[in-house]
Parts: sequence; structure tokens; C-alpha cells
Amino acid sequence: MSAVAPVRRRRPGRARRHRQRHGYLFIALPMLLFAVFTVLPIAMAFVLSFTDYSVIGETNWTALGNYTRIFHDPYFTTALVNTVVYTLMYVPLGIAVALGAAMLLNRRVRAVKIYRTMFYIPVISSTVATATIWYWLLNPQYGLLNVFLGWFGIDGPAWLHDSTWAMPAIVMMAVWAGFGTNMMIYLAGLKAVPRELYEAARLDGANAWQAFRHVTLPQLRRTTFFVSTLLIISAFQVFDQAYVLTKGGPGNSTITLVYYIYNKGFGKLEMGYASAISFVLAAIILVFAIVNARAVDRENR
Repeated sequence: MSAVAPVRRRRPGRARRHRQRHGYLFIALPMLLFAVFTVLPIAMAFVLSFTDYSVIGETNWTALGNYTRIFHDPYFTTALVNTVVYTLMYVPLGIAVALGAAMLLNRRVRAVKIYRTMFYIPVISSTVATATIWYWLLNPQYGLLNVFLGWFGIDGPAWLHDSTWAMPAIVMMAVWAGFGTNMMIYLAGLKAVPRELYEAARLDGANAWQAFRHVTLPQLRRTTFFVSTLLIISAFQVFDQAYVLTKGGPGNSTITLVYYIYNKGFGKLEMGYASAISFVLAAIILVFAIVNARAVDRENR
């Protein structure tokens, strides 16, 4: 019997190696930019969080001094409480508005594309421009919102000048300015819900509310988890609205963690301390995201 020649593995051809080289070249530039403008600044900020770096003057190694200082800083506690309050108001309201708008636009009606575009315009608009509009709307004397409340005999508050109402005013603006993105996500989720489920619910005698509760919401659990995670991250990073509308006032009632980081880093040049607060904020966001994921996973079981 003749010996069977061993099967040799074919090496990749020249065309394949050529494609691989081009693929690596295409990946190299984005990865380089990511490393230079994201990974490197994060690493530098992490190192600075253990120092008293202040742009000017000498830099000394403080080890865990900045992190220890955080837990004895009353202004950090105020900023943290304000951020949590903002999150508790912003996340549920953001989900409700985005889902409601998505359900209204998930219909075969004329000009629905125009409405989708109109609802998305605030997302791509400048924060300063939208804040200017809301600053006029919330004016205590001639603001449109207080004028509307006056039609019903309600004396509207001094929204941005009252420590009780300043945070709800910022939440209203933030929800209005950002619900367009979450609305589009919910629209995609609603398009994926099988029509047969609604038909079966209708045959079982379910009304609109029952169909929404027992069909729409369960089918949108993963979408809601994704949207809520985005909203939580966005809420803990809120800065523009507080900076433009209230500058953290009145009486520090709207100072948030990112705004406090900005004040420490660029206002008082305490870059090391600001870096430490940034990593504490990142840890807080991570914890909330994990808790949210666990809660949704428990419901899906």
C-alpha cells in the first residue's frame, strides 16, 4: 500500500494577508486616538488623584489624602445628595416621557416622521440655547409657565430663585432636552413587539391599559433596562443645566457632583482633589449600574 501523503495546511494567501494588514491599519488609528485622548488622560487623572497638583506650584504626593478628605467634605455631601435627588426625579420622568412619546408616534398617521424630527431637535440643539429658552419660560414675573399656571389661579413659584423649585426646574429642562434619544430607542423596541400578542390580548378581552401592562411593558424590559442605565449615567454626570441656569444656587441647592468637580478643578485649581472626586463619582455610577442590572435580571427570571 502506498503511503498517504500528509495533508499540509495552506498558508493564508497574499490577498488575505493584504486584507489583514489593511484591517489592522484601519483599527490602529481609532485605537491610537482612543489611547491618547481617553486612556492616557484617565491614567494621568488617576495618578493626580494621589497628589495635590494645582497647575501652579509644587506637586506633592498625598497618597490617600484626597480620598480621605472627600468623606469629611460637607460640600461633597451636599453635591452627592443633590445629584441623587436629581437622579430619582430625572430617571422615572425621563422613562415615562420617552415611552409615552414613542407610543404616540408608533402609529400609522400622517406626518409622523415630521413629529419624530421635531421631538429629536432638542437633543441636537445647543445646551446654552435651550437653557436660554427655559430661563425665559421659568421667569417668575413674565415666564410662560407661570402665566399658564395663573390661568388656573395658581401663583407660580420663583423657579430658579427658590431652593425648593430650582432642582425640579432643572429636571424639567433636562427631560425635555434629552428625551428624543430615548424615544427613538423605545420606538425601535415597540417595532419589535409581535402584533400577534396584541391580537391575542384583544381576543381575551383586554383593554388598552391591560394590553400595555401585560404585553407592552414585559416586551420592553430589556429596552427599559438599557434606557434606565443611560439615564442613570447621564443623571450623575449632569453639569450643563446647573451651570447655565443656576450656577449651583440658590444656596447650593443645585450644585451637583460634576459641577463641584468643575469648581474644584478649574475654579480653585485643586486638580488632585478634583481627580479624586471624579473617580469616586465613577465608582458610584458603576455601583448604580450594577444594582440596576441585578434588579432587571431578577425580574426577568
